[in-house]
Amino acid sequence: MKPADPSAVSSSLVNPVVKSGNSAGDVNLVKSKKGAAVSSGPGKPVIKTGASSGVRIGVRNKSSVPIGDKGKSIVSGEVGDVISFRDVTLGPHEGEVRFRLIHFWEAWNIQSKVLIGVEMLLIDEEANVIQGFIPQGRMETYMRHIRAGATYRLNKFFGSRSKPSFRVADSEVTISFSWNSVLSVLEDSSISFPTDRFRIHGYEEFDAACDMKGGLYDYVGHIKLVNGQVPNGSFLLDETEITASRRVDLHVQTHDEPVLKLCLWDKAAFEFCAKFKACGGTARVILVTTLNPKRYGVLSLLSMTSSRVFLDSEVKETQDYLTWLDSNLDVASRINAEVVIKPEPATLEEIFSYMSDASAKVAWFECTATIDDIVHGSGWYYIGCGVCHTKATKGPTTLMCKKCGKSEIVGVAKYLSKLSVYDKSEQAVFVVLGDAGEELTGRKLLSWLRAITSDSVGMDAIVPVPQEMLDTIGHTRKFIVKVSSHNLEGKTRSLTVTKVLPLEAPEANAN
Repeated sequence: MKPADPSAVSSSLVNPVVKSGNSAGDVNLVKSKKGAAVSSGPGKPVIKTGASSGVRIGVRNKSSVPIGDKGKSIVSGEVGDVISFRDVTLGPHEGEVRFRLIHFWEAWNIQSKVLIGVEMLLIDEEANVIQGFIPQGRMETYMRHIRAGATYRLNKFFGSRSKPSFRVADSEVTISFSWNSVLSVLEDSSISFPTDRFRIHGYEEFDAACDMKGGLYDYVGHIKLVNGQVPNGSFLLDETEITASRRVDLHVQTHDEPVLKLCLWDKAAFEFCAKFKACGGTARVILVTTLNPKRYGVLSLLSMTSSRVFLDSEVKETQDYLTWLDSNLDVASRINAEVVIKPEPATLEEIFSYMSDASAKVAWFECTATIDDIVHGSGWYYIGCGVCHTKATKGPTTLMCKKCGKSEIVGVAKYLSKLSVYDKSEQAVFVVLGDAGEELTGRKLLSWLRAITSDSVGMDAIVPVPQEMLDTIGHTRKFIVKVSSHNLEGKTRSLTVTKVLPLEAPEANAN
C-alpha cells in the first residue's frame, strides 16, 4: 500500500541517466578557449573536466550558434558576482551561486499525476541551506549530469517564492533554473562545503506543528520498537511484509521525552530495511529527515519521499546521540507513564460506569468477556486508505479518501468485526479493528481474502464470515478495549478492541 504525500506535490528518488545520441535535444557541453565561448552543438555529450569548472551544462538550442545568452558557458571574465544563499532574493539573478547538492527528488502533482520537475536541497560554503528546483521541461538538460554530494556552480537563475506548506528549508526563496541558467561542476578544491545540515525538532515542537502542513523537520532519537517488536541481535525484519506494505512502523524516543510513532513509507522504509539488515539488526539510533507530524491517536511522524534515513554512526548527529545513549542507559530504558500505561482490569459494568463520569478521559482497560455472537448485518472487514486507514469510498474508477482529500488512493484490507460479548455484570458490543482481528482468529486477513475471494470481487461484495471467526463464539478471551471520545460524548456504547491477548496455556495436571 502506497500512500500519497499530503501535499499537492509528491516526490521520489531520481536516478540520473546519462543519455547519448545525435539529436537536437542533447545537452550543449561547452568548453572555453582563450576566453571564447564555443558550443558543441548537437551530438554526443562529452564530459570534460578542468581545473575549476569541468562540464558546463546550458540550455538546449536548436542551433549550434549561441543566440544571446543561450548556451553560453561560464568563462573567466563572464562570471557574475558570487552570491551567498542568504542574499538570494525573489526575481532574476545574473550572478553565480556555488553549492553542494545534498539531495534531490522528483516532484509530482498528486491530482493530475503530472511530473512537475525535480526538487533539490542545496548547501553553500557558509552552511546556508536553500531549496532548488528544475522544471520538468529542463530536466533532460540538467538531470543526466547531477548527483547527490557533488559540488556545482550555477550562473543565472530565478529566485521564486518557496511554497508555504511542506517546506524543507528555512529560506523563503527557492533557486529555480531558468531559460538561461548555466550549470557546471565545481572542482576548486580550495572551496569547502559542509556535507549536510539538519533541522532537528523534538517532541514538543512536532506536537505543536501537528496537522498544520507546515515545514518538514528532522528527528533523531533511539529505537524502542520495530513493527511492534523489541530489536535485538536475533531480530529479523519481515522483508516480504515490508515489500508488500511498503511501510515500517517504529516507536522512538528522544532522551526522556514521550515516545512517539515514526512511520516510514516507500523509499524511506526500504532504506531503513537495507541499513538495519546491514548492521545485523542492532542499530539503536535513527535520524530521519523531512517528516510530517500527524495525529492518529498518538503523535506520529510520517516520512515524505524527500526523507532520508541515517542509523547509529552514519552522521555526526547520530554519533553524538549514540554517545549520549551509552552514558544514559537508565534514562533511555525508562518508560514514560504518559505514553505507555498498563490497562487496568475492569468489568463491563465498571467500564460503562467510567464512561458516565464527567471527568473521564480517553483510557484503555483490560476486560475478560465471552463472545456470544458475531453481529449480523455488518461486514467483517473493510477497505481503508493506505495512509490514514479511514474507510475508503468508491469513486467512478478509483478508491477515494475523504479524510485525506484524495481522489485516488491505494486501499488496504482491514479487520472490522462486531462481536456481541458478555461477562458476569453486563453485555456489550466490541468492535474489533485491524491487528486485533488477526490476534482473535490467528490468521492474516490478506491470506484469508485470497483464499475465499476471486479477483472479480469488489469492495462492495458480500463476503461470508470465515469459519475461523465463527469458531470464536463461546470462547472467553481477554481484550484491551479503548474508551474513546465518542464513548465519552455519548455517541456510542460500542467499545473498540485494540488488542486481543493470547490464550493462557492450561495448567498442568497435578496428578
